[in-house]
Amino acid sequence: MQEITRRRLLWTVPFAGAAIAGGGFLSMLTGLKKGNFDPHEIKTPILNRPIPDFTLPNQPPSTGFDQTMLKQQNQPILINFFASWCIPCLSEMGVLQQLSSHLKIWGIAYKDKSQNIEGFLQRNGNPYQHIGQDSEGNVGIEWGISGVPESFLIMPGGIIKWHYPKPLTATSTQYLLSLLS
Repeated sequence: MQEITRRRLLWTVPFAGAAIAGGGFLSMLTGLKKGNFDPHEIKTPILNRPIPDFTLPNQPPSTGFDQTMLKQQNQPILINFFASWCIPCLSEMGVLQQLSSHLKIWGIAYKDKSQNIEGFLQRNGNPYQHIGQDSEGNVGIEWGISGVPESFLIMPGGIIKWHYPKPLTATSTQYLLSLLS
């Protein structure tokens, strides 16, 4: 009798798991229909908060930086996470070059080799005033990035004002520059 009960109990486990997964999927579809769930939305919990603590070593041809140096700036700084292996990063280099005449840009080389970054900057230009090396990706985790390229506007004092989780475009830079005026 006890063996039959255990067997029946084991048969219910897959059905219970399927019911839970189905309930979650139904909840997601209901949220999509009502417009209160966007699967493409990336929540940035660090907006309007101070920058996280970090220190980045030098990435030639530039010098690294840390949170203290960034907080001490008396004008807005755009932080751009990028990598030489990232094709969207290549596509935004022209926009960054143009933007660098209006706004200081500091780069964070994310999970990349130093010699690859140097070659990338020689081939595509260097819009960055400082570049730090985040070879392990730990600083990227602290900033909450989901990939590269991603950019953050840092206001004087080190408050994160704006986050853009994809390649910068002419439209996004117009909005960015409107935040500065």
